[in-house]
Amino acid sequence: MNAFGLIQIGLILSSITIISSLQCNHLPLQQRKVIENSLRLLDKMGKEFPQQCLREKMSFRFPMQVLQRRQKETVGVAIEEILQHIFYIFSKNLTLAAWDRTVLDQFQNTLYLQIEQLEACVIEKHTQHFWSKEVSRLKLKKYFQKIDCFLKDKQHDLCSWEISRAEMRRCLQLIDKVTRKL
Repeated sequence: MNAFGLIQIGLILSSITIISSLQCNHLPLQQRKVIENSLRLLDKMGKEFPQQCLREKMSFRFPMQVLQRRQKETVGVAIEEILQHIFYIFSKNLTLAAWDRTVLDQFQNTLYLQIEQLEACVIEKHTQHFWSKEVSRLKLKKYFQKIDCFLKDKQHDLCSWEISRAEMRRCLQLIDKVTRKL
């Protein structure tokens, strides 16, 4: 490859970096819009919470410390992790969930696109924050495993899905609250 070709490649790469950083600078605003849309889709996906499921409610105890603001990147990593877990939960055995499939697909697509955006913007630094990120990841993993086990124990029945949907709504509301402070 000649020198002119290398210069062109260098210009393209620097342009991509500049465009990507501009998108990342607006990430909190984009995040709020995506969360608002995701919450609307969650509501639209199903009907009101079934009365027969009220006695089965469960407290999963979201690990709030993972969203405490230490550094923007750390919070971004936590949000990305949460969205990945939510995507995973909503990609499982949904046969007994009485939800609008089209809206469910839109919800999954919205989550996927936001995860992609976060992955592009969040800079994983293996420095002094490595330990706290790993501890946060383990806490999130344990939290979402409780939800996953709950779904399995209830054989993915209607009530377990509705309870899980309500819990995912709570997660998204917590993310929204944090991103408004960024």
